[in-house]
Amino acid sequence: MALEDYRKKRNFEKTPEPEAKLGPKRKKGEELFFCVQKHLASHLHYDFRLEWKGVLLSWAVPKGPSIDPKDKRLAMQTEDHPYDYGMFEGVIPEGYGAGIVMLWDYGTWEPESEDVEAALRKGDLKFRLNGFKLKGSWVIVKTHGYPSASSGRGGGAPNSWLLIKHKDDWAGPVSITEFAPLSVKTPDADFAEILQGKTPALWHSNAPAKGGDTGAMFKRIIERALSMSSGQNTTTKKTKATKDTKPNTGNARAAKKKSAAKSAKKPATKRAAKK
Repeated sequence: MALEDYRKKRNFEKTPEPEAKLGPKRKKGEELFFCVQKHLASHLHYDFRLEWKGVLLSWAVPKGPSIDPKDKRLAMQTEDHPYDYGMFEGVIPEGYGAGIVMLWDYGTWEPESEDVEAALRKGDLKFRLNGFKLKGSWVIVKTHGYPSASSGRGGGAPNSWLLIKHKDDWAGPVSITEFAPLSVKTPDADFAEILQGKTPALWHSNAPAKGGDTGAMFKRIIERALSMSSGQNTTTKKTKATKDTKPNTGNARAAKKKSAAKSAKKPATKRAAKK
């Protein structure tokens, strides 16, 4: 059943995450939503999500996306998420995925593979992204069947994929996660500001656990959020947010009229070259 795994892993009386509901039905050729959420939990990672058939297909990318085609980023497929999760940003106080979630990028995507279902079954999905930070042609491909360096035999877990940027005008040797580390939803927000500064209502209504193992883990997360904030504040703010609060195919177009899109219209490599 769709979203059953998502539902089983969460207590919606304790988490502010969206409940398990299917998204809108899309007509053939209609734009689809994608997002990347930067998730500071027990380990920092990035959650890459593609809308498909009312849910968000999801992969956890430990090192985050790379716009350098030489990089093959590990992407571990996780449970499908509800469509409404696409614009979620805030604090997961305890339980599965406890930590701080930042909306790092979002926009629309379109398949380059003719048959998406067949491509997913094969483990080789080609697509184009049109986000604030991620653009152009990409592929996500399963790793099992690839020979391992140690044995020469096929390896990789069944949920193990690689996220790879294709060579095009939006590719280049730039670390996009370092070049543009901040939120595209809450203007110029880092983890510390999402945690308590820019979203105080969320902080008070979903304060993290203070005791036990979860409390100890959150103490470490908060310390890391503050240390990351001090490092980011020494650099120029590179992204602006939109005021959109719900994921829909018009978000990216509407947001381009705002200041965030001015920096997103050019490849990251060209913007970096002007520094």
